[in-house]
Amino acid sequence: MSDSAIMQLKQDVYDANMALVQSGLVVLTWGNASAVDHERGVVAIKPSGVAYDALMPENIVLVSLETGEPLPGETMRPSSDTPTHVHLYQQWPQIGGIAHTHSRYATSWAQACREIPCYGTTHADTFYGSVPLARPLTPEEIDAAYELNTGVLIVEHFRENDLDPSHVPGVILSFHAPFAWGKTAAKAVEHAIVLEEVARLALMTEQINAQAETTPQSILDKHFRRKHGENAYYGQPK
Repeated sequence: MSDSAIMQLKQDVYDANMALVQSGLVVLTWGNASAVDHERGVVAIKPSGVAYDALMPENIVLVSLETGEPLPGETMRPSSDTPTHVHLYQQWPQIGGIAHTHSRYATSWAQACREIPCYGTTHADTFYGSVPLARPLTPEEIDAAYELNTGVLIVEHFRENDLDPSHVPGVILSFHAPFAWGKTAAKAVEHAIVLEEVARLALMTEQINAQAETTPQSILDKHFRRKHGENAYYGQPK
């Protein structure tokens, strides 16, 4: 991997992490973003516990996609959530970036152990259905390999429920917080922002009407498919 490619990957991940802060999704060091170069087998991720105002692009840690271990020459410890990120990249080659936060509204739904219902078109534009809630990890899963099993659990939930991670670009974990992903680190951050906003809107919807109905399938289909898929027509041609 060339020096310029390495620096660009680190810069992209630095930019994504700073975007999480600028978007108000991260408090203190409660979050991280990463990106992967599938071709070269390298993941770039925020270093563990480093304050965002002290973070620099060169601090971003490179780890092996195969093992999750830091590459030779890396001196900083990667995020403690690295095993989760690496497992998702290994299992879902269609994604290129991941953002994990403890954003206020999405985390509230996670702590309440409720999926986030789709109450309208704002939600349907990005998530094809509810934002799913993954089950809690068992004590044995926590003790054996907490962060790795978090990734295993996410993939398991999507497979068992026949969910496409390209159509549902995020999840909330029971008693924990959200993860979001996309084709790039920047897109993962965008999806994390959307996830937080639809979490807030869902809460407000239920406060206004505790018996609110979820979005009819016809509206969900229309709004999601006009932005995604081969027949999408929203925005400008690429």
